[in-house]
Amino acid sequence: MSPILLISIISLYFILLFFISYLTGKNDSNETFFRGNRSSPWYVIAYGMIGTTLSGITFISVPGWVDSSQFSYMQMVFGFFVGYFIISRILLPLYYKLELTSIYTYLRDRLGNSSYKTGSLFFILSRTIGASFRLFLIATVLQFAVFDSWNVPFYITVIITISLIWLYTYRGGMKTIIWTDTLQTTFMLSTVIIIAYTLIQKMDLNFLSVVSLINESDYSRAFFFDDWTDKKYFFKQFFSGMFMAIVMTGLDQDQMQKNLSCRNLKDAQKNMTFFSTILIFVDLIFLSLGALLYIYSDTFNIIIPGNADMLFPNIALNSGLPVYVGILFIIGIIAAAYSSADSALTSLTTSFCVDIIEFEKQDPNQQVKTRKYVHLLFSLILLAVILIFNAINDQSVIKSLFTVAGYTYGPLLGMFSFGLFTKYKVKDEYVPLIAIASPIICYILNLYIPFGFELLILNGLITFIGLYLLKTK
Repeated sequence: MSPILLISIISLYFILLFFISYLTGKNDSNETFFRGNRSSPWYVIAYGMIGTTLSGITFISVPGWVDSSQFSYMQMVFGFFVGYFIISRILLPLYYKLELTSIYTYLRDRLGNSSYKTGSLFFILSRTIGASFRLFLIATVLQFAVFDSWNVPFYITVIITISLIWLYTYRGGMKTIIWTDTLQTTFMLSTVIIIAYTLIQKMDLNFLSVVSLINESDYSRAFFFDDWTDKKYFFKQFFSGMFMAIVMTGLDQDQMQKNLSCRNLKDAQKNMTFFSTILIFVDLIFLSLGALLYIYSDTFNIIIPGNADMLFPNIALNSGLPVYVGILFIIGIIAAAYSSADSALTSLTTSFCVDIIEFEKQDPNQQVKTRKYVHLLFSLILLAVILIFNAINDQSVIKSLFTVAGYTYGPLLGMFSFGLFTKYKVKDEYVPLIAIASPIICYILNLYIPFGFELLILNGLITFIGLYLLKTK
C-alpha cells in the first residue's frame, strides 16, 4: 500500500478535525474549554462517547478475543449497562447539584483535602499511562504503515501524533472534543461495517447466512453459568463490568467532563441512557466482526502471525483484500485512538488546573494562560511516556504498566463509595497511605490468586475498609 496514498487520506481526515476545531474554538474561555459552556446537545455527546469508550485497543483487541473467550464479553457489556444506570441515578445528580468542574472536588468537601488531592493524582496517573499507551499503539501503526518507508525516526512520528491533538484541542477543549468525537465515532463504526461487508462479499454470503454461520459456530456462546471458577463465569463478568463502568466512567474526569457539558441533569441522564443502550449493539458488532474474521481466515487458510491482537490488522492489511480496506482500517484505528486520547489530554489539563494547582484563585486572564501552559505540559508528558514505552521495547512490560494503571481506579471506587454510603469523617491525612496500600495489596494477591476483572472490586473494598478504620465521629 502506497505510503503517499495513506498519508494523503490521513491528512484529509485531520483537515476535517481542524475545521471543526476552528468552528468550535472561537471562544477561547475556560468555561468553553472545561465544560463546553454547558450547551452541548445530549445526543451528540452520547454518540461521541461510543468512540471514546471503545478506543484503539478495543478496536484491535475485541475481535481477537473471540477465539479464546467467544462472546463472553457480552456478559460484561450487560454489566456496563447496569453500571451506567447507577451513574445516571446516583453520581450525575450529585455532580450537577454541586455544580462541579472537576468531580474530585466532591472528595474535598466530603472527606478532606488530602483525599481530594489523592483522588485527582490517581486519576492523573492512570489517565497519563492509559492515554500514552493508546497513542503509542497509533504511533507504532503509523510508523509501520507510512514513516518507515521514508526513514523518519520514531520520535518524529510521536511528535507529529501529539502535536495534532494539541493543535485541535488547545483552544476549544471540551467543546471541540464533543464534536470531533462525533466525527471519529462515525469513521470508526463506518470502517467496521464496510470491512465486514467486504468480507461477506468475498465469501459469497449474505447478511442472513452470516448471522446463521456465526450463530452455529463455536464463537457465539455468550453466557457461562456452569463453572464458577472460570474467569468467564457470568456473575464474575457481569459484576466486574458493572463496577468497571462505575469507576471508568462515573469516577473518571475524562468521561464525566462530557456529561457535565450537557445543558442540565435531565439531558445528561438521557445521554447515559442512550449511550449505554447503543453500546450493547456496538460491542455485539465488534464481537461479530471477530467471529467473521476467524471464519474468513479459516476459509482462505490465512495464517495469523503473532498474538490474537494481530488478527484484524493482518487480514485488513496483508491478506490481499482491496486497497480501500487497508485505508479504512488505518483511519478506523486512528479515529478510535484519537477519540479517547484527545479527551484524555483535556481532562488531564482540567484535573491538574482545578484540583492540583487550584488555578481558580488566579486572575481570570492568568487562568487562561495557566490552562494553556498546563495543556502544553501534559502534551510533553505524554510524548515523554510514549518514548519511554518505545525504549523499554518489551510488550509484556508495557502491558503490565497499563494494567497497573487500571489498579488506580480501585482507590477511587473505595473513596467515593465511603463518601456516598457512610456519614463518617476520616483522618484525612492518612488517606493517601490507604490509597497507595490498596493496589499494592491487590497486586501481591494477584500473584498467588488468579483474579480476573473482579480484582477492581477487591481493590475498592480494601480501600473502603481502610477508610472505615480511619473513621472519626
